Amino acid sequence: MKLVTGFFRIVHGAMALLFALAALVLVAIAARLGWSAVATGFDAVAAQSIIEAVGLVAAAVVALQIAETIVEEEIIRDADISAPTRVRRFLSRFFVVLIVALAIEGLVATFKALHDDPAQLPYAASLLVGVGVLLTSWGIFIRLNRYAEELEPEAMADAKSEDDKLK
Repeated sequence: MKLVTGFFRIVHGAMALLFALAALVLVAIAARLGWSAVATGFDAVAAQSIIEAVGLVAAAVVALQIAETIVEEEIIRDADISAPTRVRRFLSRFFVVLIVALAIEGLVATFKALHDDPAQLPYAASLLVGVGVLLTSWGIFIRLNRYAEELEPEAMADAKSEDDKLK
């Protein structure tokens, strides 16, 4: 069983590395896009390029946070995700990054649609409505999960003891 667990740690490590590399590439592309936008002058086209660069940086943050979560949860902690407390904490880390990134992307899409193609505004609005639905669903999940945690107080103690591995 230790061989299988070791194999999964290696695979998780490789995935985390790929997410981190993707984040760095996205940051580099965003920096290049932003730099070329500023070099061409301060006009509406430059503003649009900067807004697109912000969207790329938001995607990079998501990729980097996923890499960090994989490393902390699967490699360092080797956590048991079946406990309600661990599930809530794991999903909360993921959702906070995802919701912020999607909200930024929705704003970028809105600005882009306003300036380039107003026919795309319903799609940007749909993305922002989806962010609202995700945020609401996440809140409901956290509320309902708290009740499960109250039934298993030892799960909270286990989750807190796993946090000591990160110190």
